Amino acid sequence: MNWITNYVRPRLNSMLGRREMPENLWIKCPETGEMVFHRDLEANQWVVPSSGYHMKISARDRLQHFFDNGVYEVLDNPEVPVDPLRFRDQKKYTDRLRENKAKTGLDDSIVNALGSLEGMPIATCLHDFNFMGGSLGIAAGEAIVKGFMTAIEKKRPMVLFAASGGARMQEGILSLMQLPRTTVAVEMLKEAGLPYIVVLTNPTTGGVSASYAMLGDIHIAEPGAVIGFAGARVIEQTIREKLPEGFQRSEYLLEHGMVDMVVHRHELRPTIARLLRILMKQPAATPSLPAPEPEAKAEEPLQEAETAPETADAS
Repeated sequence: MNWITNYVRPRLNSMLGRREMPENLWIKCPETGEMVFHRDLEANQWVVPSSGYHMKISARDRLQHFFDNGVYEVLDNPEVPVDPLRFRDQKKYTDRLRENKAKTGLDDSIVNALGSLEGMPIATCLHDFNFMGGSLGIAAGEAIVKGFMTAIEKKRPMVLFAASGGARMQEGILSLMQLPRTTVAVEMLKEAGLPYIVVLTNPTTGGVSASYAMLGDIHIAEPGAVIGFAGARVIEQTIREKLPEGFQRSEYLLEHGMVDMVVHRHELRPTIARLLRILMKQPAATPSLPAPEPEAKAEEPLQEAETAPETADAS
């Protein structure tokens, strides 16, 4: 009788058996190399707790943290022609779209939503970088225009979160045509007297930064975000000069007047709410004050009453 086979085998199998581990269980901080548990990172709005590095965040996660109580309504994107140029590089453009839709659960790179921010009804338009780098194509352009038109119809301010590598090359000139179309939508919003706040996240480049992303009333950037038109390497090769340290980063652009403020992701909600109240000439939010403590009862002057006769006798 083999005692290992008959008695210990189940235990050995449970100890030595192969267990499947999720690939994203631990995430490495790009700045410090620290490994962060993905649940801790998600609970911290995808900001590394120790270094403060702002990682990319999906549109759904951002909406969940941005709106009051995480309650919002997502608008349906308009239907547009798919692959009008019948483009193909290493694979068909239609196959790329199908893969990204399955990966993200989105129709395209733009998500429009309605909700409230500290009690104020607002409209939002968000890029999701997970969908083909947040690139701007026909579908994204149509969705942006619809988001702005909805904001005008419902008389709500617009808050746009930009995260894009630029125009979508698979759609050629048709993607570049979205730059003037979205610019017109921004102007219509401003003509309606509604505020337009842009939050520039990492990265915001190419045609997106050359159009609606840099036309806001106020531009807010997340810390360390890359913001610009052409890449730093392309610029260096063109001008044949070494670029300054931190070129195209949020902090560099703030020093040179390209953005109005750099705000930590955790502070975006109160900051944007405060700015919208100023732009819409609404009174500041009054924080709920603690209930006043009951006044202490005045003590009766017992001692004075007892000493009063003595004073009279002495006189």
